[in-house]
Amino acid sequence: MDPAIKKALQKAGDASILIQAKRVHGGSINDSYYIETEKRKYFIKYNKRSPERFFEMEAKGLEQIRKTDTIKVPDVLSFSDEESNGFLALEWIDGKKNDGTEKRLGEQLAAFHSTFGKKHGFEDDTFIGHLPQPNGLYISWLDYYRDKRLKAQVKLGIERNHIGGKRKKQLVKLVENLGNWIPNEVKPSYLHGDLWNGNWLVGPEGEPYVIDPSFLYGDRQFEIAFTELFGGYSRDFYDAYQASFPLSSDYGEIKSLYQLYYLLVHLNMFGEAYGPSVDAILNKYVP
Repeated sequence: MDPAIKKALQKAGDASILIQAKRVHGGSINDSYYIETEKRKYFIKYNKRSPERFFEMEAKGLEQIRKTDTIKVPDVLSFSDEESNGFLALEWIDGKKNDGTEKRLGEQLAAFHSTFGKKHGFEDDTFIGHLPQPNGLYISWLDYYRDKRLKAQVKLGIERNHIGGKRKKQLVKLVENLGNWIPNEVKPSYLHGDLWNGNWLVGPEGEPYVIDPSFLYGDRQFEIAFTELFGGYSRDFYDAYQASFPLSSDYGEIKSLYQLYYLLVHLNMFGEAYGPSVDAILNKYVP
């Protein structure tokens, strides 16, 4: 058994006999395993190069979601950010969609977004993918989104030579004029923060669960915009969300500006394949 897996089980208080251990699909950042012991089944993520507090912040984000009692998350059974031995052990979730699964996902996400913090952002720095996500607590959503989200990715993109020339000039101009589009007075909803279609799964009885958060408080439309960026969500999901917590009338105008953040993240993680999508948004707002 891999020493990290053994330690994850020990920290979870499971000294029972190992029945099965196998690699499973679980994203491009971590090694992922299905582990079955006599005691229970686990999903364990392991990363020997995980940054400081990487798995701690994921575990904390899951707990932030859990305490709202609106949408399910897997139980966190153990975690560690020990150097060269980072891991997160979760309960194994397995089930099949039924006709009501995505409707419930929409309703439950709306209920989750109806839980509010006192300020925007988050008290701890987190991660988006493997990139660091600097945070802070702000009264103004506009200030937080500009300073901690867009500016942080623009700075990183310049450092990595993904942003320069016309793209850089347009981004600087857009950031300077962001208040023309992004709302300032908006209630700070609890947000998952990284809700692409691969970050939710189905449990027993077709119940939706969300995983891999990059938690923050902010404009809930930021979250919905990301669900639309890469697709994978059904009409049932959006109809149920809209019926439970309708989006604002200006959502269509600001959606692309919220998607811009995630496109910049992908540009900085994966390179120029995402450049044309970034440029298309810039050309729309600051031609």
